[in-house]
Amino acid sequence: MSKPIPDGFNTVSPHIVVTDAAKAIEFYTKAFGAQEHGRFMGPDGKSVMHAELKIGNSMVMVGNEFPPSCLSPKSRGGTSVTMHLYVENADAAFDRAVKAGCTVKMPIMDQFWGDRYGQVEDPFGHQWSIATHKQDLTKEQIAANAKAFFANMAKKPAPEMANA
Repeated sequence: MSKPIPDGFNTVSPHIVVTDAAKAIEFYTKAFGAQEHGRFMGPDGKSVMHAELKIGNSMVMVGNEFPPSCLSPKSRGGTSVTMHLYVENADAAFDRAVKAGCTVKMPIMDQFWGDRYGQVEDPFGHQWSIATHKQDLTKEQIAANAKAFFANMAKKPAPEMANA
C-alpha cells in the first residue's frame, strides 16, 4: 500500500526551478552537502525534468525550467522565496556555501530572535538562509530585542551600494 507522504519527505517539500538542473545539482552537492536520490530526464534526454535531493533531513525537488509556465528566478527577474536551512554550525555552512559560489546577501551574525543567521544567493537565483538556533527566548524577550535592534538600525547611516 502506498503511503500518502513518501518516505524521506515532509509535509512541505520545496520544488525549485533552475535554468540548468544538472549544474544546480552539482552545485547544491558542493555548497549544501546535498545527496541525489533520483533524476528523471525530459523527453530530449538532456533536460532534468525532476530530481530529488536530500539536504540534511529534508528533500528538495529540482528541475529545469520549461517556459512559458515553469520559469527559474533568473528568467523571472528574481525570487521572493528564501530556502531556510537549520544546521549544527551556521558559520561553517555559510562559509562552505560562499566558497562554493554563493553571493552574500546578509552576513552571518547573531540575531535578535536567538539564531546565528545569514543569507546567500546561489548562482541560479535562489536565496538561502542558514541558521543555528542558539537561544530559546520568550516572545517578550524577542520583542524587546527587536525594539532595540530596530532602534539601533535607525541610528546607523544606510549602507553604501556596491558598484554605485
